[in-house]
Amino acid sequence: MEENLNFNKLPSEQKDIDEKEKRADFFSLKKLIRQAKKYLFIVWELLKIIIIAAIIVLPIRYFLFQPFIVKGESMVPNFHSGDYLIVDEISYRISHPKRGDVIVLKYPLDASQRYIKRIIGLPGETVTIKDGKITVSSNEEDISGLDKKVKKSMVLDEKKYLPDLITTEGNLQIVLSEDQYFVLGDNRQFSYDSRRWGALPKKDIVGRAAFRVFPISDMSFITGPAY
Repeated sequence: MEENLNFNKLPSEQKDIDEKEKRADFFSLKKLIRQAKKYLFIVWELLKIIIIAAIIVLPIRYFLFQPFIVKGESMVPNFHSGDYLIVDEISYRISHPKRGDVIVLKYPLDASQRYIKRIIGLPGETVTIKDGKITVSSNEEDISGLDKKVKKSMVLDEKKYLPDLITTEGNLQIVLSEDQYFVLGDNRQFSYDSRRWGALPKKDIVGRAAFRVFPISDMSFITGPAY
């Protein structure tokens, strides 16, 4: 007679199996918790980096420096369409704009537009364009001690940054008030500037073009000439 085989587990064996399964589930849960903690730690670290970067970058972006992309050919040969510049917005809060500085400005007749030009005339000066030349005149104190003004004038020499400039078109004379500047584009034949729309109020100066980022081959600090 064949012996009947009993495949039923003994109670003790079943108990061991249940305990092993529980331990396996427990260790799996611990592993999932560790993975979740690791993931949350990575997410938190990324959030901290983003928050810190925002705290540092946003004030710089909106109050100290901002990017500007040149559009058009009004500043050729020194700046070309597509040049990527960094504009310094802080310097003119502690010092005055200088002759020769390249600036980004709000177009006085439409503040939503931004132009890039070069400062030619300073507050209190008289700018005269005649026979293709620019003459800048100003009244200065007489160093002899007499209580009177002495008129100083000079013909602007721009060969350092415009070596091929032959003439500056126009025939005008403009007297600048104490908060006005006279600006021109380097590409004198194709620039829409103070010759057309007049003096630039200081409040419309956004900042000084300080650094050229792109193109990489032309990456450099932007400095003004000495006249």
